[in-house]
Amino acid sequence: MDRIFVIIGSLVMFLAVAFGAFGAHSLAEYFLDNPDHKSSFDTAVRYQVIHGLALFIVAWVFNRWQVNSALIAGWLFVAGILLFSGSLYILSLSGARWLGALTPLGGISFLAGWILIAVTAWKN
Repeated sequence: MDRIFVIIGSLVMFLAVAFGAFGAHSLAEYFLDNPDHKSSFDTAVRYQVIHGLALFIVAWVFNRWQVNSALIAGWLFVAGILLFSGSLYILSLSGARWLGALTPLGGISFLAGWILIAVTAWKN
């Protein structure tokens, strides 16, 4: 299972680099007229990178202790990336404000994942 999170983490990081480059180059002109959208896009990339790296931590924790809490944390990070970063990407490109309601759910997923990693380390 640790390999799954290394693979997902690698793909998440690949996409974060691609999205970051796309935002900086291909969308530069679009963001000149929409500075708030640029800020949202940059936040999405930043949190995607942080939690892509978190998936490597999940793989290490699971490899070390073989506990389900690490797997749950990993899936929470994946959900957080999809909900938090995904909603911000779509919001920044489409202006669909209603997607902002999903962003906090992604943030809660990130928080829950980090707590699970801490509890796992504490117990083991």
